[in-house]
Amino acid sequence: MSKPKVIVTIAPTGGMASKKMNPNLPTQPQEIADDTYRCYNAGASLVAVHARRPDDEATCEPSIYSRINRLIRDKCDIILNNSTGGGINGDMVRELPNGLWEIQWEERLKGMQGEGVEMCTLDAQTVVASFGGKEILVATPPTWIRQIATMMKKRGIKPEWEVFGLADIVQDVQRSLDEGLDDAPHFINIVIGANAFQGALPYTPKLLQTMVDHLPAKTVFNVSAIGAAQLPAAMNSLLLGGHVRVGLEDNLYYEHGVLATNVQLVERLVRLIREMGYEPATPTEAREIIGLRPLR
Repeated sequence: MSKPKVIVTIAPTGGMASKKMNPNLPTQPQEIADDTYRCYNAGASLVAVHARRPDDEATCEPSIYSRINRLIRDKCDIILNNSTGGGINGDMVRELPNGLWEIQWEERLKGMQGEGVEMCTLDAQTVVASFGGKEILVATPPTWIRQIATMMKKRGIKPEWEVFGLADIVQDVQRSLDEGLDDAPHFINIVIGANAFQGALPYTPKLLQTMVDHLPAKTVFNVSAIGAAQLPAAMNSLLLGGHVRVGLEDNLYYEHGVLATNVQLVERLVRLIREMGYEPATPTEAREIIGLRPLR
């Protein structure tokens, strides 16, 4: 019998961490492409791309996404998943009169415009993130979820539904699926342990089990856990029939006090996947699992 195939996502950059936190963080297009290629060779089949400006701050500028995507595609056939969340600084944020900051919706929408994009994140919740002494509103009300999901469908982009809690799954995602805004199979990324986000759940096996138990029918799910929860939650995801994500976006450390590289995190996860009796999916296999068109 063939071994079950597991999609390994690498999240190399994100929109929050900086090189001051970990100098191994890739932020510029060539750095991101080179790091992604190393992770692809180590077993990753999907890359969660965040763009940065030349000054390393966050952006969803289409020309920067396009350059990153082209550089990656010139090297390998890994699945390209661009963020529509952006980040907590740079082009993405503005201060509101009430003292909150906001990640700007019109900037987030630009994440869909990168050349070669196959998937985009779709944050199915409204939360407040606390970083650097700022409280940052990430607003995605139902009408905006409907808007961005419709735009993705028209462009042939598969949404990666990002959920932080049970209500995101049973309310916002389920409503969107009931309205026909995403064709099955549905790819849902369970983000857990994101303590900086109001309303997010900490990682425990019981909480993760509860979220998985309430996923819609015909769902392929992935687990992204933050910080020290990354590795145990990844193993938990395998046991529950899910897929896994690692990378410096979510966790800057290999172990307590030891800064990581992206390829180290992928290599360790792939070793454990194989020890558990699974096999990392190739990009071609991952596209079949997710329901993406074959790469031409």
